[in-house]
Amino acid sequence: MTQTSFPLTRGGVTLVLTTRDVHLPVVTYWGPALTADDDPAATLTPPFVSDQTEELVECSLLPEESRGWLGTPGLAGHRAGRHSTHAFVVDDVDADATSATFRAAADGLALTLRVALTEEGVVELGAEITNTGADAYTLDALTPALRVPPHARELLDLTGRHLRERSPQRHPFSVGSLRRDNRRGRTSLQSTTLMIAGEEGFGFRAGRVWGVHVAWSGNHTHLAERSHGGEQILAGGELFGPGELVLAPGETYATPTLLASFGVGLDALSARYHGWLRRVNGPRRPRPITLNTWEAVYFAHDHDALVELAEVAAGVGVERFVLDDGWFGSRRDDTTGLGDWAVSDAVWPGGLEPLAEAVRGLGMEFGLWVEPEMVNLDSDLARAHPDWILRPDAERLPLRVRNQHVLNLTHPEVVDHLAERLVELVRRLGIAYLKWDHNRDLIEACGVAGERLVHDQTLAYYRLVDHLKRECPGLEIESCASGGGRVDLGVLTRTDRVWASDCNDALERQDIQRWTGLLLPPEVVGAHVGPPRGHTTGRTQELSFRAGTALFGHFGIEWDLRTASQAERERLAAWVTRAKEVRDLLATGATVRTEDRDGTRVHGVVGPDRALFAVVQLATSPTYPTAPVTLPGLDPDARWRVRLDELTPQPGLPWASGTPVLSGRALAESGLAAPTLHPEHLAIIHLERSES
Repeated sequence: MTQTSFPLTRGGVTLVLTTRDVHLPVVTYWGPALTADDDPAATLTPPFVSDQTEELVECSLLPEESRGWLGTPGLAGHRAGRHSTHAFVVDDVDADATSATFRAAADGLALTLRVALTEEGVVELGAEITNTGADAYTLDALTPALRVPPHARELLDLTGRHLRERSPQRHPFSVGSLRRDNRRGRTSLQSTTLMIAGEEGFGFRAGRVWGVHVAWSGNHTHLAERSHGGEQILAGGELFGPGELVLAPGETYATPTLLASFGVGLDALSARYHGWLRRVNGPRRPRPITLNTWEAVYFAHDHDALVELAEVAAGVGVERFVLDDGWFGSRRDDTTGLGDWAVSDAVWPGGLEPLAEAVRGLGMEFGLWVEPEMVNLDSDLARAHPDWILRPDAERLPLRVRNQHVLNLTHPEVVDHLAERLVELVRRLGIAYLKWDHNRDLIEACGVAGERLVHDQTLAYYRLVDHLKRECPGLEIESCASGGGRVDLGVLTRTDRVWASDCNDALERQDIQRWTGLLLPPEVVGAHVGPPRGHTTGRTQELSFRAGTALFGHFGIEWDLRTASQAERERLAAWVTRAKEVRDLLATGATVRTEDRDGTRVHGVVGPDRALFAVVQLATSPTYPTAPVTLPGLDPDARWRVRLDELTPQPGLPWASGTPVLSGRALAESGLAAPTLHPEHLAIIHLERSES
């Protein structure tokens, strides 16, 4: 048996791919960087045992039954029921120190596997299959996989619902499969953004962890699987409906990119994803302080009232004013008008130009809410083009959700219509920002002929967004989908931020933002200061807790400031100033988190010369006073000046009366006496590198 290893090393990570004879490559090592002379494959070939094939069983980047892998196959498909298994032969390899491409063939199929290790240490894995046969090939699944070592014995994934997105859940990595399928037509509130395997008890700062993310905004799957032989994989890819993807002779399908990260602790894994997105999206201007009007006026649009709101917003330092739902067609509630992207003459007899001009005259950008992929049956568009609605057949509509249905973007005339309307609106009104919503799942997303359309629908959405970006330079777009229902790195290579949740309750947001931050850096996660009484939970919270929570994201406001007292406006203006002072740090620094202890949470963002931490009291503590807290992630050998932010409660801490200077090592190991806070309160701590 001939054996060749291809070690890829970059960003503090080594990934070793090994081919044996002419078979597809396997991962023989993935973890901290090794030296150039190390070849784990030379000593990791297992002994023969009973209950296995006479040849070595290994799980490749595309697991094959023909190689003895009897778990989930990487490629599933057939030719009218024939050729459902394949034995690929590698016939070409192109590799260097950071990437490798493997080309193989089998049974009228040509396969390309591409692996790259980015400068952040993220693994980019993609597969491409071409039908080189004479008849059609039904592709049921193409799911690349990465082997993880046996000491990864615990799994973490995320679930969620409307108003409580990305809730963590843990499982033992036992023999069998943990498969998280998303069949909702968009990334969805319920899907996991990551599938993570790690050493037992891993946390934010300890334990080796490996994770994968499918960078795709349609149906997809994440998979963790352990065989009876002890092999473990993390895999992911697009999820097809029955017969959705049939490759004609000569046709090619390419998977979404599977993005994989390794780290010692979840913070290190996150840092690689954060760095990847920041590099791919390029440098950003400072994130504008945004006010969205939804919780201020809902559907009750009135020019004078909104100008008054804009004046108050400008007075507290807002830089972007976004008009939410209700400005178009017959849209006075959520039952009518969706799809009619023309300004309502009844509500806006003079058009939206006067409001947009007033907003810009106050020194703010003007933004607008849209939901282009959806339609109400009670709309001019639905009456004129009922055939544009996504439906299982010509006679029946799918179940209605939120009084709306989905437009079939795979019809070119639908996309052309939407592109024309949106570009015209952006140009005519000088719109700087679109809050792009998507408020329902795709149920029975089929064509009239019965073919599945989620794949093409997702690509059409991408093309529409790309078109707007080309035609309207400088336009920013938010991915909003019932809150956080379209959160993935496929959409975020095209858009500028996500709306993490429709819930602005700061206590709920502490968890929503914490776990959204596993994948996304804080500057792309919309986080707004809501009113004193939460719209979605009824909780009442002080401004310092609401604003201090929103500070660790793309800071904004979702509050009718006309109802705020002068004192509240002044305090909010101070928080807006603080957000402007720290937003560059938020957009470049490393996110750090500690494990919750006795109702207390600590998290922060650390840069080379300054850092920002929050000490959050989530619940009462069984000990009194609260135990000291540690501040991780700082340069251990540097000296750091510590200061308590005057905008948060001043609990009479002895050290807070001055500005003590400690080493980063001391702050991480011995820490600081913690403020004693009531539940749903927080304290903000600033640190600056000191020469003394």
